[in-house]
Amino acid sequence: MEEIQVPPYFICPISLEMMKDPVTISTGITYDRENIEKWIFSAKNNTCPATKQSLTCIELTPNVTLRRFIQSWCTINASHGIERFPTPKPPVSKPQIIKLLKEAKSPKMQMKSLKRLRSIASENDANKRCMESAGAMEFLASIINNNNNSNEVFEEEDGFMSTKDEALSILYQLKLSENGLRSLIMSGNGAFIESLTRVMQHGSYESRAYAVMLMKDMFKVSTPTLLLSLKQEFFTQVVQVLRDEISQKAMKASLQVLVNVCPFGRNRVKAAEAGAIRVLVDLLLYSSEKRVCEFMLVLLDQICQSAEGRAELLNHPGGLAIVSKKILRVSKVGSERAIKILHSISKFSSTPSVVQEMLSLGVVAKLCLVLQVDCGSKAKERAREILKFHVKAWKDSSCIPNNLLSSYPF
Repeated sequence: MEEIQVPPYFICPISLEMMKDPVTISTGITYDRENIEKWIFSAKNNTCPATKQSLTCIELTPNVTLRRFIQSWCTINASHGIERFPTPKPPVSKPQIIKLLKEAKSPKMQMKSLKRLRSIASENDANKRCMESAGAMEFLASIINNNNNSNEVFEEEDGFMSTKDEALSILYQLKLSENGLRSLIMSGNGAFIESLTRVMQHGSYESRAYAVMLMKDMFKVSTPTLLLSLKQEFFTQVVQVLRDEISQKAMKASLQVLVNVCPFGRNRVKAAEAGAIRVLVDLLLYSSEKRVCEFMLVLLDQICQSAEGRAELLNHPGGLAIVSKKILRVSKVGSERAIKILHSISKFSSTPSVVQEMLSLGVVAKLCLVLQVDCGSKAKERAREILKFHVKAWKDSSCIPNNLLSSYPF
């Protein structure tokens, strides 16, 4: 069979595959819809792949003439085994979304319209951005914010769903742009954070998970001013989501939220007062996933930089033991953070009883082992400092194995 040559203007510049749904972007270059959507939305590029020009807008205009040429060429070459692809379904438009949002303002139509919005959002990333530009974010946030909302409950195949639950799930599903997330944070002078806090306090397990996962995305682009204004109730509810172990995703999101807000001193105190230390230690007892353990140790380190955090760790019967146990068992990052926690304890909270407990738990032996293995210069430096802090109490102890005693920096 002779080789069939595809005309070059039928080829997508990104993937070198034949276009099936050609669309033109703001720079005038035509691409296959699927490929340019991956470039813009999944890879988060805001430039034209061919010209490298910035995209003034992300509207994709169907190139109907080129599509018809390609379909005709496929028909002409059908004898060579080339199939004519069907005319693609037209994408959702901004006017369609605006119409749905107007219908959703009617209490009788609200749930039906929300379900339709959820279906549209689930189709592709282009629909998500179209919904965002049409004002879906503001509308969904207003449902979540509205304390006077009737919040009707409807029966679903897998249980019951309220209008607020549905609005929150769609809002998370939209995967808002950075500008959208910033607008959400600033709406109502931080009122949306309080609304999500109420959801975490009173909502279903699923909605609580969506709330904390949405917060995780929001706090990545948040300002220090907002993070410093968070109330104690916020910390209490995030820690409760962590304690309840709703799902692995919710747990990771809760940890990331707290890691993002705890570089600030007053937030560390609030996290400690919310019981974060006890929950983290309890979870570390049986957590084995590397990334989760790293997040927990990072968060413990942050909170233990406050006197309140250190006191909570020492009050937990397994606090020092579990931190010591994770050294050399998680990762280089995990070991560095665990040693840093012990360094904070030794430097600022080392009472005689604490010093003796560290010895009896094997902490001293573990630190001597750190000096013998390759685990990073900073970790070794801190381990050496801890051992020097308490050399008088530990140097003659029988708790240190002879093979490790030679490493002790007398």
